[in-house]
Amino acid sequence: MKALITGASRGLGLALAGALAREGWELVLDARGGPELEKAVAGLDGVRTVAGDVADPAHRAALIDAADGLDLLVNNASTLGATPLPALAAYPLEELTRAFAVNTIGPLALIQGLLPVLRERRGAIVNISSDAATEPYEGWGGYGATKAALEQLSNVLAAEEPGVAVWWVDPGEMRTGMLAAAGEDAEAAPRPEDVAVPALLRLVAERLPSGRYTASGLAR
Repeated sequence: MKALITGASRGLGLALAGALAREGWELVLDARGGPELEKAVAGLDGVRTVAGDVADPAHRAALIDAADGLDLLVNNASTLGATPLPALAAYPLEELTRAFAVNTIGPLALIQGLLPVLRERRGAIVNISSDAATEPYEGWGGYGATKAALEQLSNVLAAEEPGVAVWWVDPGEMRTGMLAAAGEDAEAAPRPEDVAVPALLRLVAERLPSGRYTASGLAR
């Protein structure tokens, strides 16, 4: 089995990569920082790294080329957008454009490029979302809007591609650099490997129906 995970140098992406590697998956891993990615995944078997930015068409083409025989695409790479988190009334539009490019357009472009092989192999897509896509948290309007758009893309894709499992997943608060960058108490949150990874592994192992899931809802 082969998976492509974006944003795999830390946080949820790295934790999921480790879990799948231990189960014998072949992995293609992406992150913006090449040295950080190489250091993070050192020691994992069956790994190919392709460093770059998912907003860059040339990088996406390289990922698609590396992902022949793909069974699972995990769109995990994200940017928080402008920080400190601004109100929408003052949100820098260039920062919002960049956030949509990374969080929404990049994942869709990868999906478009990889759908032929995923259809052929009856594969699966995981789009990592957030409760900010559905809840009105002050300051989270830019990031939340990108994730809300990703969720609707996922929703329609699931209807259009019945042969491919499409899951959009809210992992809940996790101890990540992104949460800390948002000004939240990241140290008080659970680790990704303790909450989100088991939920994602269940989705893949049981091939649950396409739809929106939360890590807490998938907990056994």
